[in-house]
Amino acid sequence: MKKKRSVILAILCLFSLNISAQKKSNKDEVVTITTNQGTMRFILFDEVPKHKANFIKLAKDKFYDGLLFHRVIDDFMIQGGDPNSRNAKPDEMLGKGDNGYKITAEFSPKLFHQKGALAAARDNNPAKESSGCQFYIVQGRKWSKPDLEKQATRAARKLTDDQKKVYETLGGTPHLDGSYSVFGQLIDGMDVIDKIGSVERDERDRPEKDVAMKVSVKKMKKKKITRKYGWNYEA
Repeated sequence: MKKKRSVILAILCLFSLNISAQKKSNKDEVVTITTNQGTMRFILFDEVPKHKANFIKLAKDKFYDGLLFHRVIDDFMIQGGDPNSRNAKPDEMLGKGDNGYKITAEFSPKLFHQKGALAAARDNNPAKESSGCQFYIVQGRKWSKPDLEKQATRAARKLTDDQKKVYETLGGTPHLDGSYSVFGQLIDGMDVIDKIGSVERDERDRPEKDVAMKVSVKKMKKKKITRKYGWNYEA
């Protein structure tokens, strides 16, 4: 009788865990990055759980609030997250700051450097480990088929036909694929990337006028995210 009761309790526990997982899967975090050039919103990918959890934790801890987009290269990307950029002097060199740890690289063939991709910056370490805090948002540009083929040969993995089509129509930075961990995608505010990308900058690619950020996270139902921002979770 005790054995039968234990089995029933185990089944009920598994059922409860399954229900909890289903409830959890109905929602997702939307990351909002607010700047003086406008607001951008992102979803983060479950395929790269370490990067997703790390970014959400830092955002909730207000780590990014007041930091700068310290490196901006038009038609390429905008980079931020250096803790040394908070209250940095106008002539101060930035980009070397960190938060004391790296994240193991996480690559997925589904995730690539299309325009609006959120990816982790890194140094030249052979394991391609990511910075624990610095990130970049891809601006890139559109590619013709011949030019895309040349760029694709520089990538660390082969592009699918669908990914090639995105690079030709939306744009991005294909040569970075497989070398840097992509962990999110912009779902609202694409024009803000272009605004930040076009600001005046110095010889180190730092904006002449600071572009500071504030980062927040809000959990929303996936159906609402799809309805409001057009993000397709089935893709």
